[in-house]
Amino acid sequence: MSGKARKRSNGRFERRNVVLSLLVLFTVVFTFLGLELPTYSRLASPRPQVGEVASREFVAPADITYVSEIRTENARDAAARAVPQIYTAPDTSVARQQLEHLRATLAYITSVRADAFASNEQKISDLAALENINLEQDTAEAILALNDSRWQAVQQEAIVVLEQVMRNTIREDRLEDARRSVPALVSLALPEDQAAIVAELVSAFVAPNSFYSEDLTESARQQARDAVNPVTRIYIAGETVVQRGQVLTETDLEALDEMNLIQAQYDWKDVGSAAILALVTVIFITLYLRTNQELLGELSSVTVILVLYIIFLVGGRMLLPASGVFPYVFPLAAFSLTVTALFGPEPAFIFTIPLSILIAFDFPDAHTLTVYYLLSGLFGVFILGPARRVMAFFGAGAAVAAAGATVILAFRLTDPSVNVFSLATLAGISLLNGIAAASLTLLLQFFLAQLLGMTTALQLMEVSRPDHPLLQFILRSAPGTYQHSLQVANLAEQAADQIGADTLLTRVGALYHDAGKALNPYYFIENQVADNLNPHDDMDPATSAATIIRHVTDGLDLARKHHLPRRIFDFIAEHHGTMLTRYQYAKAVEAAGGDKDAVDTEAFRYPGPRPQSRETAILMLADGSEARVRAERPKDEAELHAVIKDVIENRVTSGELDDTVLTLQDLEDIAHSFTTTLRGIYHPRIEYPKTDKQPEKKPDLSPTQPISVARPAADVSIKPQADPSEPA
Repeated sequence: MSGKARKRSNGRFERRNVVLSLLVLFTVVFTFLGLELPTYSRLASPRPQVGEVASREFVAPADITYVSEIRTENARDAAARAVPQIYTAPDTSVARQQLEHLRATLAYITSVRADAFASNEQKISDLAALENINLEQDTAEAILALNDSRWQAVQQEAIVVLEQVMRNTIREDRLEDARRSVPALVSLALPEDQAAIVAELVSAFVAPNSFYSEDLTESARQQARDAVNPVTRIYIAGETVVQRGQVLTETDLEALDEMNLIQAQYDWKDVGSAAILALVTVIFITLYLRTNQELLGELSSVTVILVLYIIFLVGGRMLLPASGVFPYVFPLAAFSLTVTALFGPEPAFIFTIPLSILIAFDFPDAHTLTVYYLLSGLFGVFILGPARRVMAFFGAGAAVAAAGATVILAFRLTDPSVNVFSLATLAGISLLNGIAAASLTLLLQFFLAQLLGMTTALQLMEVSRPDHPLLQFILRSAPGTYQHSLQVANLAEQAADQIGADTLLTRVGALYHDAGKALNPYYFIENQVADNLNPHDDMDPATSAATIIRHVTDGLDLARKHHLPRRIFDFIAEHHGTMLTRYQYAKAVEAAGGDKDAVDTEAFRYPGPRPQSRETAILMLADGSEARVRAERPKDEAELHAVIKDVIENRVTSGELDDTVLTLQDLEDIAHSFTTTLRGIYHPRIEYPKTDKQPEKKPDLSPTQPISVARPAADVSIKPQADPSEPA
């Protein structure tokens, strides 16, 4: 490698390292944010209030036991309310006082009765003036009408009845009940009218003798509150705390607060956990990329994978509620299938592992979800394979659904609360997940391929069909070029397989690499009829070279017109690199009298660029090797191998392979593959014996594929007598 090429290579290497470092930093930051975004969203959302309707279902993220302050306080209040009001014991002094009042009243009434100088009206008026009793006029008249013996009996009975009543506990709230009980206590020996007088006199002096004690009541209630044990609530991971549409209560909000489901709080432990997990994940991805130099060399591929990884991670963390069956619907397998379709199964395997863990992180049943995402995604990758048919995607979707349903069944069968209906529901959700994953993958791989100029296996299979319009155009217009392209495609495909390159891409690219020749087929030797005039004979070297070189730009125009995948453009543009059309250049130097300085080299050089990938480099080597072998017809395998090695060494020394990642071992393997394949194409035929008697013929040593005119190789000095129509 020249010093200039080495300097360019070092510059590209440094730029690639800078871009990779930025990608790693980008991935770390967004992985951390993806893990913490649900917490931030809860912090930013308004806190639900009592009486509001729950907008979503809340499920316990883990087993939790806590003391419910609200329920404990409610239980204590209920116990306190159950304690009745406490009254003091009956106070005998009250009874004695009331008896004295009754005696004083009776004495006053007796004196009024004995007043000989007062009229009856005056006596009634005096009785009405009593302070402790308000006698009815009829009762007063009845008292005045009694004779002394009966009045004496009324007085004695009144004192006895009041004493009996006041011996009982009489509370303020039960005073009327005590007064209503007085008539029943009057002796039945008294006449009814006298018993009524006794009842009215006694009722007026019945008074409460037991009073409400606030101190005793509050002390009893406090003892009742203290006797209540704290109320403990228990939730099992995955248990529904609040259903969607349920009116929120104080106890609901308390439970959600205990689980940090509605109002997250900054906790350095949570932040540290997310940071550690993000760092470990990115280290895992970085170590993988270091071991996969092929993927690492394609910065665009690494970028697309990491962006998809971030989109699925952030989308899953933000969109999925941490409850119910919604996490099982999320089509994470679409990431695995999309990466497989675009970049192959290995990166899909590697990136699916951390993504499954991160999305399920801190969710209820995180272990079940992790296994669900991981196995369904990996099964889909296995079934999808090279993704060369649309039905392969739906087969992969079926595998995703089956794997997911199996995981759900395995983890849920041991749950005693699970019934047949719930299992059938989860299986249906898994089926929906598989369909969504397959459908989303088809859309993603199509739009990503179009947006980023990527090429998928589906596109390659479509354009490799023999009935493709451009292939049919090449076949009809330039049949020799078509046959040449088929041989180069077989040769390049086998070599790509030998070194682990993309065989399908290499084959399809080889089929179209000379498509531009179909616009001017007769300027190229493989399409010329033997013994016909060669149009290059009448051209000056520069015009002849321009005509030959134009098949590259013509091929690109045809590729655009027929909407070929962008990757095929590289094969058309790079299969000659920046080499010279050496025959025309040699003729120009000869016409200039041998003065090379008089000839503009760039007029005889292909526009390039040089091969940028292993696949286009293989095509360049296969194209040159096939041309040399067809032109020189090596006699044995050793000579065949020497010709091929010479072609490869010429491309290496001219710097045409400097922009690829081919190793010396790759080049050795390519040479052996070319030798094996071309040995099978250009071998002498065996003359089989005839059954009838005919003159014996010598074996036919012509190649199995007819060659119209022997032509010189592109990478060796071209003699003047060689056909000038063959491009270098």
